[in-house]
Amino acid sequence: MIRWAIAPTLTNLTEGRSPTIESTLLISNTMQIVLPPEVEALVQRQLTSGKYNSAIDVILAAIKLLEQQQDIYQGRLQELQQDALIGQQASQRGEVVDRATAMAQIRANLRSRYSSKET
Repeated sequence: MIRWAIAPTLTNLTEGRSPTIESTLLISNTMQIVLPPEVEALVQRQLTSGKYNSAIDVILAAIKLLEQQQDIYQGRLQELQQDALIGQQASQRGEVVDRATAMAQIRANLRSRYSSKET
């Protein structure tokens, strides 16, 4: 089982830029991370591949991917909320159709889209 003591250190505070986090091994203010065997094996495979120099690099890359995934999720959620608001406003204006009519319009749009690509 791998155990790390990681202390995040904020940098770039005096340079007027957004702070970044550098992980350094410290005695005080540490965070202990204990990985389950299957995650430890994944980290080991990544190290063996040569893509990463240390286990910390693997973990930081995973955290970066998690942040990117959350950003994508938040963006998509905002798009869906905006679409729902547009639909609600259209409904309040009486600009709605029943299910059968909506499905017929969707099918017609799909047919015209795909039939125009074939010609």
